[in-house]
Amino acid sequence: MNYRIILLAVIFVFSQITRSNAQKMDSVYSKKKIKQAVVPSTLVTLAILINGSRFEKNLQTQLRNEVGNTFSFPIDDFTQYVPIAELYLADIVGVKSKNHWFDQSKNLFISNLISAAITHGLKNIANKTRPDGGDHSFPSGHTTLAFTNAAVLHHEFKESSPFLAYTGFAFAATTGTFRILNNKHWLSDVLLGAGIGIAAAELVYYFEPFKNFNPFKKIEGFSFVPFAQSNNYGFYISYKF
Repeated sequence: MNYRIILLAVIFVFSQITRSNAQKMDSVYSKKKIKQAVVPSTLVTLAILINGSRFEKNLQTQLRNEVGNTFSFPIDDFTQYVPIAELYLADIVGVKSKNHWFDQSKNLFISNLISAAITHGLKNIANKTRPDGGDHSFPSGHTTLAFTNAAVLHHEFKESSPFLAYTGFAFAATTGTFRILNNKHWLSDVLLGAGIGIAAAELVYYFEPFKNFNPFKKIEGFSFVPFAQSNNYGFYISYKF
C-alpha cells in the first residue's frame, strides 16, 4: 500500500542521513546519535510489519475479552499531558534542566508540530479503520503526543534527574496501552505513534531550530506555564519583582 512505501522510504532516508553524519563525526558522538535513532526506527518498523496482521487482530480480540467488551477507562485523555506538567513543575521547583524554560517551550511546540503533522498526514493516507469501527486509526494521535512530550522531558532532565526524565515514558506507555484497551487503536497504531513522537523530539534537539531566539533569557523571575484541561488550553504567566 502507498503509506507502507512512504514509511519505508522515510526510514531509509533517515538511516542514510544518520550514516552520513556518522562518517563525518567522531566515533563516540556518532555512536550516541545512532543509538538515539535505533528506538524510533525499531518502533516504526515493527508497526509496519504487524499493521493489519492476524497477530494484531487476535491480540486486540484477546485483550478485549480479558477486560470486557464494554470496558472504557479514558485515563489516556489525561496521561498524554502529564510529561508536560512534569516539565514545568520541575522548572517551578528548581530542578536543573538542559535549557531555559522558553527554549523548552519552543522545542516542545516545534516537536509537537512536526509529530502532529506527520501523524495526521498518515491518518488521512492510510485511512485505517479503528477496532471500534471509527476512522483514521493509523497512527495513534494520543500516543504520538504523549511520546513527543515524554521525549522532550527526557532530553531536558536526563543529565540532572534521570528518574524524572524517564517517568514521562511511563505515562506515555500508559497512554498507548489504554488506547488499545479502550478499543480505540490497534497495536501498530500505538507503536507508530510512539516512534513518530520520539523521532520528532530527537530531530528538534539535534538541529535546535531558532536556537538563539529567546527574549526571556536575561529576564529573571519570569515564568510561563501552559495548561490543558478538557477542551480548554492556555497558559499562566508570573513575574517576581
